[in-house]
Amino acid sequence: MNTYVAQYRPFLFFLLRFALTYTVLSYCYSVYLDQFSIKDKEVDGITQLVAEQAKDLLQWVDSGVYLAPNPKEAGLKLFFHKRWIARIIEGCNAVSVIVLFVSFVIAFKGKLKSMLWFIPLGIVIIHGANVFRIAALAVALYHFPKAEHLLHGVLFPLVIYGIVFLLWIIWVNRFSIYAKHHVSK
Repeated sequence: MNTYVAQYRPFLFFLLRFALTYTVLSYCYSVYLDQFSIKDKEVDGITQLVAEQAKDLLQWVDSGVYLAPNPKEAGLKLFFHKRWIARIIEGCNAVSVIVLFVSFVIAFKGKLKSMLWFIPLGIVIIHGANVFRIAALAVALYHFPKAEHLLHGVLFPLVIYGIVFLLWIIWVNRFSIYAKHHVSK
């Protein structure tokens, strides 16, 4: 048994760091969300911010873009060309994706200095990509409403998770303790 533990020690510590980070960040986010009443259909501030930024981005295409409270759930209705095109709810704010990203970077540890700039940069990239994703999804849904499942369920999640995957690849190959650092002669 001890040989297996010794043999798989790096992997076990990776799992432990990932699980602990993911659990702590998820718990903190849960505590944050508990401040808002689902029963009263309150929209959390992060979701509100993401919706506002997507609206602002869309206003470059259509000055009549606006948001309205959703009377049926804790979320916002996004109107594009005067048509209700999408609903923006808590799951659209990419916080769960950011928690996953941060947990992975911490689990694949690197130098603290690298982590202190890579994690915030990654969060900004994921947030920006998510806002752009919501805006692009609204335009695509306006023009191709019958492709909602493909656009919302496949293509656009692939984009956001693809960006996270690329960030992970960069982290592991360039900045983690497992990265191969080649010195040019």
